[in-house]
Amino acid sequence: MSATQRGKRNGAAAAIPWGAIERAELARAAERENLAAWITRELAAAWQACGAFEWVAFGYLAASSVLIAAFHANLVHPAALLSVQALVAALILMLCGSYAKAELRAEKFGPAGAFKNLHFWRHWYPHLFFLFCFEEMGQLVHLIYPGWYDAKLIAFDHWLTGVNPTLWLERFTHPALNEFMEFAYFTYFLYLLILGGILYFRRDFQSYWAVMTYSAVGYAFGYVIAIFFPVQSPWFTLAGMWHGEIAGGPFTALINWIEKCGRVHGAAFPSQHVAGAMAALWGAWRHERRLFWVFLPFVVCMCISTVYVRNHYVADVLGGLVTGTLGYWLGRKLIKASGAGPTM
Repeated sequence: MSATQRGKRNGAAAAIPWGAIERAELARAAERENLAAWITRELAAAWQACGAFEWVAFGYLAASSVLIAAFHANLVHPAALLSVQALVAALILMLCGSYAKAELRAEKFGPAGAFKNLHFWRHWYPHLFFLFCFEEMGQLVHLIYPGWYDAKLIAFDHWLTGVNPTLWLERFTHPALNEFMEFAYFTYFLYLLILGGILYFRRDFQSYWAVMTYSAVGYAFGYVIAIFFPVQSPWFTLAGMWHGEIAGGPFTALINWIEKCGRVHGAAFPSQHVAGAMAALWGAWRHERRLFWVFLPFVVCMCISTVYVRNHYVADVLGGLVTGTLGYWLGRKLIKASGAGPTM
C-alpha cells in the first residue's frame, strides 16, 4: 500500500464521528432503561390496584399453569393453554391498572363517560373470568388422570341412599315437574348477578368485592379438585339407561340450549353449580340478609334439580356445599388480611 493510500485510509478513519456514535449508543441504552423502568412502574402500579379477588384469580392461574407445565405430555396444545392463561392475567392487570389511573382522574376532575364504562368492566369482569375457567376445564380434565372416577361416586351415592338417585328419580318425571326442576337449575345463573347487582347499584363496593372473592375461592378449590379427580357426570356415564328424555317447556328448552353451547365433558365434582350458589347464599347472609331468605328455598330446589336433571351425583352436590362454604370462610379471612378491592 502506497503512502498516498495509507494517508487516505487514515483520513477516512479520522472522519468517522466516533463521538456521535457513542452518544447514540448511550441514548439508545438510556431509552431501553427508561422503557424497562416504565414497564416496571406500570406493573407495580397495576399490582397495587389489585384486590383480594385478583390475588385469588392470579393464584389459580399460577397453580394451573404449573400443573400444565408439569403434565404437558398429557395435553395436545400445552403452549397454547399457557399463552391464553398469560394473556388473561395480563388483561386483568391492564384493566386494574387502567381503572386505578382513571379513578384518580375522576377524583380530581369528575367521572367522564369513559370512566363509567371502565368502572363497569372493572367490577363485572369476574363473571367472565369464572366462565373462562369453567370452559377451560374441558381441556384440563385429563391433565393428570386419563380416566374417570364416576364409579366411585356412583358407589358412594348407592351407599348413602340405597339407590342410584339419578335413575331412581326418573319415576317422578312429569312435564310440569321437569319444567320446575329446569327452572330451579337455571336460578344458579341469577344468584351472583342479583346479589352483585344490588350491592353494585347501592355503591357498597366493599361488600360487592367481598362476595366476588367468596365465589372466586370456592370456584378455585372446585377447579383444582376437578383436575385431580375427573368426573364426567351421570349425563355421560349413565347415558342410555333412562327410558326417555326430560320433556318440559321453555326453561327446559333454554337449559338444553345452554348445555349444548357450553357443556363441559367433565369437571362435575364438586358441582360448581352448587359451590357458586352457596358462595352467593353465604354472601347474602352476610351482606344482604333479607335476600338470603329469598334465595334459600331456590338454592335448596336447585341442589335437588342438579341430580334430577341428570347432571350431577349426590356426591357432587355435597362437594359443592363444602367448597362453596369453604370459599366463604376463607374468603372472609383473606379480605380481613388484605382488603377486598376498589372502593369507588
